[in-house]
Amino acid sequence: MDRARDRSSPPHTSAVNATWNSTPKHSIVTSSSNDLRRAIRAFLKVRTSYDVLPVSFRLIIFDTALLVKKSLNILIQNGIVSAPLWDSKTSTFAGLLTTSDYINVIQYYWHNPDALAQVDQFRLNNLRDIEKALGVTPIETVSIHPEKPLYEACRRMLESRARRIPLVDIDDETQRHMVVSVVTQYRILKFIAVNVKETENLRKPLKEINVGSYENLATAHMETPVMDVINMLVKKSISSVPILDRDGVVINVFEAVDVITLIKGGVYDDLNLTVGEALLKRNDEFPGIYTCSMYDRLDTIFDTIRKSRVHRLVVIDETNRLKGVLTLSDILEYVLLEGEGEEH
Repeated sequence: MDRARDRSSPPHTSAVNATWNSTPKHSIVTSSSNDLRRAIRAFLKVRTSYDVLPVSFRLIIFDTALLVKKSLNILIQNGIVSAPLWDSKTSTFAGLLTTSDYINVIQYYWHNPDALAQVDQFRLNNLRDIEKALGVTPIETVSIHPEKPLYEACRRMLESRARRIPLVDIDDETQRHMVVSVVTQYRILKFIAVNVKETENLRKPLKEINVGSYENLATAHMETPVMDVINMLVKKSISSVPILDRDGVVINVFEAVDVITLIKGGVYDDLNLTVGEALLKRNDEFPGIYTCSMYDRLDTIFDTIRKSRVHRLVVIDETNRLKGVLTLSDILEYVLLEGEGEEH
């Protein structure tokens, strides 16, 4: 398993250090792959979303009356990519703001360049109007009570194709909604990797279990216009596009979160840049891209998730050429759904 830091050359090997304090692992004696996944599902059914939350965390919630431009600046200042929305008029949870919503704003502006002044004054509650104008998927509204089984939270995320899910409770005194936190696929898989011993026995390579995407992959080059890549993200409902050189070697990945950096301050001029120019605007703390091969096993991938903040792995061959993309959704779907029907 490799991690690449260089932004202009092929991925290279880099050491990955553990940053999570391990707790005693849940263990059930199992043998087959179905048994191993069944053990993981059993673990998720007896744990709640509360269990995944760290001891201390920060939660930022946006009122739907907030200007889109201001919400963008707050996300950048706090180093986050999403936030729950709150309707103060009805005192109710109003969905989850994600990078997809900002991409919708970009597309609206791109198709209506004369409306820039209007876009600049859009508030978060105007996002519905943008969705209707573009004919795109509405803002994510899926949520779950924090005391529900973690397994149910995972199922809801997979069914809605969401990468994170807000935890919404009911205040005992006022009986009103109360947003507790947001749980991501990454945090759930890391929780599994730390606490479930069975992940150490998921030793089949990707080539055997066929997890990930390997056909009709969206790709781009450093010279590709940013808007072309944004259109790929929307058309294929994906969160990243591998960047290749002319020989097909993976040299970087353009992520949906990179879009936020380009439009900070409500300035849309940078959308005319190429991918190479846009990636130079990334924060210096960008960790690089994670890669693996078709022969890497799922247990080693879980180990990488346990040690590092990884959201996807680019699957490459021995010459660093692109073979596929493995997302956290792919892994979660394999653990939860693969072979589940056989149990019933």
